[in-house]
Amino acid sequence: MARKDLLKGLLSAGTETDSASAPLPRPPALQPRPVKGAIGAVGQSIAELKSRSVIEVDAGLIDNAGFEDRLDADDAGIAELARSMQDYGQQVPVLLRHNPKQEGRFEVVYGRRRVAALRQAGLPVKAMLRDLTDRDLLIAQGQENAIRKDLSFIEKANFARQMRDAGFDRAVICDALAVDKTVISRMLAVADGIPLSLLRAIGAAPSAGRDRWLQLVERLRDRDPDAVLQVVAGDSSDARFETVFRKLSAPRPRPEGRPEPEALMGSGHVILGGVTRKGSTTTFSFDSKEVAGFDDWLARHLPDLHARFLTETRGSDST
Repeated sequence: MARKDLLKGLLSAGTETDSASAPLPRPPALQPRPVKGAIGAVGQSIAELKSRSVIEVDAGLIDNAGFEDRLDADDAGIAELARSMQDYGQQVPVLLRHNPKQEGRFEVVYGRRRVAALRQAGLPVKAMLRDLTDRDLLIAQGQENAIRKDLSFIEKANFARQMRDAGFDRAVICDALAVDKTVISRMLAVADGIPLSLLRAIGAAPSAGRDRWLQLVERLRDRDPDAVLQVVAGDSSDARFETVFRKLSAPRPRPEGRPEPEALMGSGHVILGGVTRKGSTTTFSFDSKEVAGFDDWLARHLPDLHARFLTETRGSDST
């Protein structure tokens, strides 16, 4: 019995008090020690591998996020991709993040077509899951777009415009699309020069590169956007682009009574612009691509040229 009482006393030490003595102090609580060295590295590697692991998510729980990156719906392509996934499965995972506005749902960072095809096929979506801010999401989406061969120039330009309009600076846009500021400026010049309604009506036009879109911007100057929309026609986006491009290359009807301008010749018989004379008014117009700053130079030196003209004409009148 004595041994049992002794064992009981040892087991209850620190939790019971003896009437003749003060309670025994509890041992201090053990604090977790930081893991360092090889064990810490292994733990960190396991955490990183876990973050890179692929999970399966119900396609019905995935919402779109970020900006519009495609101008064509491509329903036929989605259906074909769905049939391929039914036969061969999903080979490349998409990237998701948790939907910050709704618990239990996700947002697709990139891989929208795969998600749409898997939803149509009734299959779960294989995905990598990341904790991303809105800024990180857009940069990830932009970098994915920058390396994709199937996105056209105008789709990337439209993506850059959306980022700028959302308040992102040029440096972030450059990082997102992996291009320099000069290219971004040209992209934005095109995106700003094409009304969004016309852009959607034409579509991605994958065969039309930057130079042709820039030419279209020039041809759209001073045009009525609603009138241009009326000429959009074609079975494909490339055909629609060509239709608009050709229609805008035709000479505009000249208002009745307005004279045809005369060619304004420069050195080497280069046509610098035109001269229009009507009544007591003479109008000079310059082609900015040909004059290379001559119009500005002329404006600065016009007083000297006018003085020279007066001197020469007065001299000839006196003889």
